[in-house]
Amino acid sequence: MKRVESTFEHVLFTSRWLMAPVYFGLVLAMVLLLVKFAKELLGLFSHIWTATGSELIIGVLSLVDVALIMNLLIIIIFSGYENFVSKMEDLHAHQDRPEWMGHIGFSDLKLKLIGSIVAISGIELLKAFMNAHNLTDR
Repeated sequence: MKRVESTFEHVLFTSRWLMAPVYFGLVLAMVLLLVKFAKELLGLFSHIWTATGSELIIGVLSLVDVALIMNLLIIIIFSGYENFVSKMEDLHAHQDRPEWMGHIGFSDLKLKLIGSIVAISGIELLKAFMNAHNLTDR
């Protein structure tokens, strides 16, 4: 019975590695967001002389929106990997390592997630408000 329990616990412990492809997928999603960011930025530059102030502001807000989402993904990827999969031991002494890495717990992650969602929602609401004149009642 002890052997079954030990094997079961080993399988449970090893199952954390099933999250690694998920985090890698989020890295790939960041590449997609980078392409969207570049497209939005090039679109802003191509309409710089013809766009109204409101259109430019909405374009910049779209860029900020993408940046916030990418920041959120970085926090989720690093803290999720370190908290649930494996420590990044080789990077602990790296000079560019952000101070929060390795110190953010699950509750801190939830707070950062909620804060980012509020900021992103606020930006989307502001964009909708600035586009309200284009909406109809139908």
